[in-house]
Amino acid sequence: MKMQWVKMDQAITGNLPSTNFNVKKTTGQIIHSIIRVIFFSLLLVLKLNPASAQSDWKLRTEKEGIRIYTSAVPDSKVKAVKVEADFNATASQMVALVMDVKNSTDWVYHLKSAVLIKQVSSSELYYYSEVNLPWPVGNRDFVAHLTVTQNPDTKVVTIDGPAVQGFVPIKKGIVRIGDSNGKWVITPSGNDEIRVEYTIHVDPGGALPSWLVNMFATEGPLKIFENIKLQLQKPIYKNSVLASAEK
Repeated sequence: MKMQWVKMDQAITGNLPSTNFNVKKTTGQIIHSIIRVIFFSLLLVLKLNPASAQSDWKLRTEKEGIRIYTSAVPDSKVKAVKVEADFNATASQMVALVMDVKNSTDWVYHLKSAVLIKQVSSSELYYYSEVNLPWPVGNRDFVAHLTVTQNPDTKVVTIDGPAVQGFVPIKKGIVRIGDSNGKWVITPSGNDEIRVEYTIHVDPGGALPSWLVNMFATEGPLKIFENIKLQLQKPIYKNSVLASAEK
């Protein structure tokens, strides 16, 4: 969030008129200028994180307790996706699963490879992934930055995972995803029970057929959450206890 706010401040400074009001301006003019600044600030925030800013979610499908929603995103042809489900697990188990990059190919839909680039701490890392797409569409890849935070009062855990630039050179024949915002929200709901919400908005780059976009928007999230249910029961995750994600 810190980097996002810096960008917003720079944008406001560069694109909006100065707010050093002339004393001769009327009260109405001053109020109008303030409202204009607030409006553009909110607009920039919404554009910086479109997936989490959506409110008009529409239920697309529901199966075995997994609910998939989509929502239109301003200035984007690609809809944001939200997935919700309840699991018999702890927040620590879910965090351990998401942060275990090397084994993410076991449960992430069409993921060809995942490589840890930099482990900053137990709650922060950078990784590179390649997504396998059916011929004749070229594969996509990206570098993501995962950070784990927890609300000390509610114990709700948030894992942010935006795509970032750099770290890995562009590869021939693979389209680099540069615009992607993903977020996991893990809410404890009882003894060893959690509600998991995942929101994502991705610009896949290049031209993709509508059938492929629809497949990844509905079938993909469903498969991922079905796999999560199985993965959480593995001993490697079931016995996890992380300081940043208490039960």
